[in-house]
Amino acid sequence: MPWGEEAFEKARRENKPIFLSVGYSTCHWCHVMAHESFENEEIAALMNREFVNIKVDREERPDVDRVYMTFVQATTGGGGWPMSVWLTPDLKPFVGGTYFPPEDRYGQPAFRTVLERIATAWKENHDKIVEQGGKIVEALRESQSATTAEGKIDAAILDAAYRQLERSYDPKEGGFGNAPKFPRPVAFNFLTRFYARDPNGESGKHALEMALFTLRKMAAGGMHDHIGGGFHRYSVDRYWHVPHFEKMLYDQAQLAIAYLDAFQITRDRQYESVARDILDYVARDMASKGGGFFSAEDADSPVVAAAADRGHLETKEGAFYVWTEKEIDAALGNAAEIFAFQYGVQPHGNAPEGSDPQDEFRAKNILIERHTIVETAQHFKKTGEEVTNSLAQSRAKLFSIRAKRPRPHLDDKIIAAWNGLMISAYARAAQILDEPRYLEIATRAGKFLRTNLYEEKSKLLYRNYRGGRSDIEGFADDYAFVIQGLLDLYEASFDVEWLKFAVELQETQDRFFFDEKNGGYFSTSGKDESVFLRMKDDNDGAEPAASSVAALNLLRLAQFRDDKQIAERARKTTDTFAATLSHFPSAMPQMLVALDYSLSKPRQIVIAGRKDAPETKTLLREVNTHFLPKTVLCLADGAEGQKYLGEQNEAVRAMSPIDGKPAAYVCENFTCKAPVTDPRELAALLKL
Repeated sequence: MPWGEEAFEKARRENKPIFLSVGYSTCHWCHVMAHESFENEEIAALMNREFVNIKVDREERPDVDRVYMTFVQATTGGGGWPMSVWLTPDLKPFVGGTYFPPEDRYGQPAFRTVLERIATAWKENHDKIVEQGGKIVEALRESQSATTAEGKIDAAILDAAYRQLERSYDPKEGGFGNAPKFPRPVAFNFLTRFYARDPNGESGKHALEMALFTLRKMAAGGMHDHIGGGFHRYSVDRYWHVPHFEKMLYDQAQLAIAYLDAFQITRDRQYESVARDILDYVARDMASKGGGFFSAEDADSPVVAAAADRGHLETKEGAFYVWTEKEIDAALGNAAEIFAFQYGVQPHGNAPEGSDPQDEFRAKNILIERHTIVETAQHFKKTGEEVTNSLAQSRAKLFSIRAKRPRPHLDDKIIAAWNGLMISAYARAAQILDEPRYLEIATRAGKFLRTNLYEEKSKLLYRNYRGGRSDIEGFADDYAFVIQGLLDLYEASFDVEWLKFAVELQETQDRFFFDEKNGGYFSTSGKDESVFLRMKDDNDGAEPAASSVAALNLLRLAQFRDDKQIAERARKTTDTFAATLSHFPSAMPQMLVALDYSLSKPRQIVIAGRKDAPETKTLLREVNTHFLPKTVLCLADGAEGQKYLGEQNEAVRAMSPIDGKPAAYVCENFTCKAPVTDPRELAALLKL
């Protein structure tokens, strides 16, 4: 579906260049540039006189964003949002950048100056610009169509990725690299699975400790919302203290899974607590009545005092979340001293030097756990329980007070891909924490997607919903992330309809996105000819690449369906990225998770018994206490689920309870050890 058809036609008719602005609703600098420049009457008049202007939401059209961001990065050496690109009427880019200030500053020209120069250049050098735009597009196409370089894919790549991450690891504060520090859940996924390959080896132990220490430091930091739950986007400093206050759904989903993995490995309740904190925040503040999940909460929110003093609404980053010492004292009374000690509250604010260049947090406190419960208890000569209770009561009071403040803007788009990630998080939590409420939330979201973002007749998934389904068809990541969510939902619920839906979506994803010639998944279907590049993401960043998630989905489906053809497609997908994995393996940690899975003997656990039988639940609880990242879990229920699994898998067809008791079958390639009915015997088998 073309993304600006009327505007394209107008640009061709009037022979004007197109100004394309790409941003998203919770982007701080997008709002700043819109206010400073787009809302300025003189600049708006200049824009309307000289250009045809198009604004695109990158979350609705990641394909448009991806293509022109590639151009901006190639020509400027950097990228970001808002993205500003000037195009010929036939959509060839010729100038690009990101944020432009309203006047010359920091070596950057004013936006007005840029507009005037480009308008003049278009009139004086029109033919040259059109020719240049054509050459740029051809160069970008060539870079994307280059054949896949050969590279050796084996376990050595996993070791190389571990060493790369180790070199960039911050042993004092956790995380990888310097400030700003982003949570990168795909790195945790890789490190915990690298540990699981050899739990007793030095590298494995250190990989796990890097992940666990980083998760602890993040949870203690200001990036974690200690009052309302969930995590902000990233930390501007190396201490995880001062965040960019935006909250993204995809971060909540992936971080919840990282903390759940940590809990499953260690059985340490602090990781469980953080996972619940994230999931409860999303259920409270980011879930629609229909069951889908909203996209994000803005970093900025209205400043109450400013509105009262100046008579107009002023917004500031973090205004909803920060506290003065006076506010804490007034709210908590005698409990304020303990709270201030625990969370680092200072009279003049607590933002570290250099982390507040705009001076937004002067005299403000961003809550950060400066001390452990034990340290605070010792300092005040109290028991740990007394301190824990005091802090819980204080947080509840502050939550109630904060709830009366003007909230940050909520981006209420419901995006298929991010909902898939969130379904995974709730489904995994339902398993690991044995929490039925989380399964209900995951199930409602799955039903929402199927009802509102899926078309039964065409078998197509759609990208997003906001008061109704958009007409934007899903991209490769929508399919990959939703399929992953459905597989996790099947393993948590054993409702075989979710597995059938996953198989159906996988067939559609393969039909529209898989590169039969070279392997891997294009980000787009190629239906929209106005998007002139079909690209394959080769980086697992804030969100994993579609091919990385799809590769693991295929491997899991191959196990559920005992299908070698699907497994071969997974192998072809990982092989596609051999060059990237050989030269810079830590760029694709999620692809390495799939590679690790493919290099290991595939294992299946089948519980034979009725889903609601107490003995079945006992066996499942035992399975779910173990970290088993390279295992699929099935239920042979003697009913529809077993019948479906048995269509292509004779072994599952024959599995049944033993002497009337639910039994567990632990298998490799569906060659199974003797079934057991005792959870202790099952635990022994799972440790082999």
